[in-house]
Amino acid sequence: MSLDSDQMELHEDDIQRHYAAAERMLEGFDHSPRIARPRQQLTLDEKEISPGIGRTRRLRSTTPGLATRSTGRPDGVHLGERIATSNGGDPLMSPLQATVQHGLRRSIAIALAIGECWAERNGLLELKQANLSGSLASSRRTEFTELLAAEALISTHVLANALAWLLLDHGSETQVEVGELQELVTDNAQLALHGVLWELDQIVALHASDDVHLVAALLAWTEQLLEKVVLRAENAPRLGSFTASVWRVEADRLTLRGFEPARRGGSSNLNMVFKRPEEVIGNHIAKHQAQRLARMVMAYDFERRMNPFAELGGFIFTFMGDGKPGTGKTTLIQMMAGLIHDYCQVAGYPFRYQNFGVDNIDSYQGKSGQNAKAFIHHVMDPSVIGFGTIDDIDQIAGKRGDRQSSAGQQEVTAVLMEAFAGANTVVRGNCTFGMFSNYPENVDDALRQRAGARFLVDGPKTREDYIDILHLLLGSHHGIPLGKHELYSSQSIKQAIAQSFSSYNRPAEPRLKEVLERVFDKFGDIDSVAALGTYLKEIQQIDERFTGRAIKNISDAVKVRSMDFDIPDEWMEVPDVFLAKDYETKKAMISELRVPITSNMVLQEINRYADSEFRYAGSSDEAAIDALVRDMERRHEAQRRFQDGRG
Repeated sequence: MSLDSDQMELHEDDIQRHYAAAERMLEGFDHSPRIARPRQQLTLDEKEISPGIGRTRRLRSTTPGLATRSTGRPDGVHLGERIATSNGGDPLMSPLQATVQHGLRRSIAIALAIGECWAERNGLLELKQANLSGSLASSRRTEFTELLAAEALISTHVLANALAWLLLDHGSETQVEVGELQELVTDNAQLALHGVLWELDQIVALHASDDVHLVAALLAWTEQLLEKVVLRAENAPRLGSFTASVWRVEADRLTLRGFEPARRGGSSNLNMVFKRPEEVIGNHIAKHQAQRLARMVMAYDFERRMNPFAELGGFIFTFMGDGKPGTGKTTLIQMMAGLIHDYCQVAGYPFRYQNFGVDNIDSYQGKSGQNAKAFIHHVMDPSVIGFGTIDDIDQIAGKRGDRQSSAGQQEVTAVLMEAFAGANTVVRGNCTFGMFSNYPENVDDALRQRAGARFLVDGPKTREDYIDILHLLLGSHHGIPLGKHELYSSQSIKQAIAQSFSSYNRPAEPRLKEVLERVFDKFGDIDSVAALGTYLKEIQQIDERFTGRAIKNISDAVKVRSMDFDIPDEWMEVPDVFLAKDYETKKAMISELRVPITSNMVLQEINRYADSEFRYAGSSDEAAIDALVRDMERRHEAQRRFQDGRG
């Protein structure tokens, strides 16, 4: 894969030139906090400011032995010394402490080097010189202030990003909660670095009782600092040139893309039993769409960081697979993961698969949301092909307002809703997320509607399906004759799909059939946008949850159908034919195979989507009614027993 055309190499000489300045910061500097308060507990002999007015208790470390450890530095901040003495008083510095100090020095030097290069390219160095000489024009003072603030944000972001990258291999399962960072001062780059390092010095004092906690504290600090800088940078001016740029530090194999966290594009080791498509019996539409999606995601262009399918329309970013227990949802996941994995092996692309399960729900407040964010970021990493699944999502993501949902489940729901269709969601086409459930009616309505496609996992349906699945599961260690049957002939995907889609010419739900009949009486054949729009409005009249998002999902599904062509096997088997082509060539090759959108195609997708929504709503309503009936029966029985007891 070739490098981005806008990528700039940060030379090693430019980094090492700033080592001396970085070492001076680690040795010691003075900083008077502007925003934050020192993270230290009050000593017992401190006097109250005024009699009768209590003092707010400050953060007290829960680490044994650190409760009385002072975090104040009356003679300035000496972060290097702080790190060297963080191992319980051992006079010798440990190898990991030395690694941390080297990582900090290099991260500071990289931050200073990139800040300097950016300042030179954007005219800030000239303004600094003019300001020092007293010749800065008053008309440029606003520009000068904004550029200084931008440099401060860039420097602090690069520091945290580079340090997180350098310490990534030294982390462990140990985690430290450092709380929100406050001392992010953007007057200038040096003051900004002093402020964040001043706060880091106190975090190390409070939490770094040994080497493991030292690294955990630094990684937690980098995570919090990255989040805070990104939030501050959203509304800050003069940052466009940095956001659009890519910096490469070859010695560390570090690539910095604007304010994105640096990630390693390695494949995850999959301990999974893959299934071949012929081993998935029934589930024709779901299997067909999963196969299509597995090939669509492979069209992703790593240089452009975009997928032609995502640009042309028709890429499935999120989908929901629902069906009764035992109908094959797990098998479908194994099939799709196996297909993408095999395609990536051929193309030489890194592939990541991750499942978000019940064990990711944590009783610690906020931790479940953090786990969900980490899952999303891991799969959406633009340097890999990603596939993320959320099995049994009804148990993982809670309905808003449901008293039986835990706080962790509510956090997961909020994170998934923002990630799948939030203001900052960017669909590059390098990954897809699948939500699976036996009881989709228990999933929050808004989250369920963020599934752009619906995979009805209905398992084997026909006599032929049941013969095929019995033969498959029995294996070959028996002598029972097959009988009059052609194995797997009914699993021919083209024939099965044509029959499955034609079944949606008419909806299955009775209420929906009535709506369609009314529209037929008014328009006759539904072959115009006006007739289709009227049908949608009539559906909304009987189900208020059928909103604009439903229309968008239907439109996306129609675009998927327009891309419903057979991608030649050769495209996936020989990289030079398609996978290794440049973005524009891939886009042209795909465009040639597009299928025209027809009114019948739109009608089928409306019926498919509406059928699923009515099915979910009906099941949800029935479950709620059953619960109310049980409550009323218990109340009635309690009243009867109470009356009998009094009598």
